[in-house]
Amino acid sequence: MNAGMMEQVSDEKIDSYNSAHFNIHHLKPQCEKCFGLCCVALCFSAQDGFPADKMSGTPCPNLDADFHCAIHEKLGALGIKGCVAYECFGAGQQVSQVTFSGLNWRQEPSSTDLMLEVFLIMQQLHEMYWYLMEASSFELAPPLSGSLEEALRETERITRLDAHSIIEFNLAAHHEKISILLRSASKLMRSEISRTNHIPFHTEKSRKATPDFFGKDLRKKDLRCADLRGACLIAANLEDVDLSGTDLIGADFRDANVKGADLSKSIFLTQFQINVAKGNSNTKLPLSLSCPTHWDSGVQ
Repeated sequence: MNAGMMEQVSDEKIDSYNSAHFNIHHLKPQCEKCFGLCCVALCFSAQDGFPADKMSGTPCPNLDADFHCAIHEKLGALGIKGCVAYECFGAGQQVSQVTFSGLNWRQEPSSTDLMLEVFLIMQQLHEMYWYLMEASSFELAPPLSGSLEEALRETERITRLDAHSIIEFNLAAHHEKISILLRSASKLMRSEISRTNHIPFHTEKSRKATPDFFGKDLRKKDLRCADLRGACLIAANLEDVDLSGTDLIGADFRDANVKGADLSKSIFLTQFQINVAKGNSNTKLPLSLSCPTHWDSGVQ
């Protein structure tokens, strides 16, 4: 890494990052501005916590005429975890109101397939945008900060393209470019969080395998500032564990016990990951994320 990238940032900048005051409003789902795209585009499996088995392109039977979920208030009680957990990163309203200018798939059935395909791509673009926003809010030193800002602008530009241009866009190449940037940002962010919070930080060598902690008891394991990108944390016990500075991008939190865990300074954590975990009112979250309602209700 370039020496300039390793320049230490001020404590004020890190405090700003920890407050997570980055502009994420448009990356939060606004279902009232969407035409139920996730209820149509996604392939459902009852085994995975959805209402029923259905193919992509088929509307969910619970989607009403106004594009509302007829059983939304009962999802938790009915154990429909897939719907409770899903987050589109605001892709639904972007496609509905911007890409297609308020035209819905019922009004124009011939546009349905195109709209659904764009939605699935937009969801990935908005997720990348989320991570880039978080990394940029840390105000890293040049040249990485400049590269992140450029990637942010480019990603936003892509989300505003017309439908056919989005379909033709090389998403895989863009994803690879963003992944490289985020890996570099992660190392520096974790290093700085380690320094300011007096947490031991060991520069890891390139990983040969994705961490697998399926069902493991991790309560005595020091995971602060660790690289857990893509880790399998399914049903892992993380109760009361401090995950400050831990990179959790892509980690699978399904049924992970995070009751009392400190995730407030974790990096690249998303609402979807929180939604599928088992937490409580003592779980500390970044200000950019919300405590799932089903945590308080006891339905998990």
